[in-house]
Amino acid sequence: MSGQLEVSAPSRSILNDKWDVVLSNLVVKTGLGFGAGVFASVLFFKRRAFPVWLGVGFGLGRGYAEGDAIFRSHAGLRAVRA
Repeated sequence: MSGQLEVSAPSRSILNDKWDVVLSNLVVKTGLGFGAGVFASVLFFKRRAFPVWLGVGFGLGRGYAEGDAIFRSHAGLRAVRA
């Protein structure tokens, strides 16, 4: 074209891909925190509730931090090779 920069994917598609990654990451991290909290509660704390809430809080915080990093990066999504 005449001096225009062509983008391989529309910005809406990139934003949707980022939201998909962020939300799935948030659900996974929160679930892992919940599981670790239940495990710790049963084994170490005589089935009290605070380890579960602490685990959920850590999971939500970690998911939020990684989501913030994904949205602030200008490089787009990283490619994961399986």
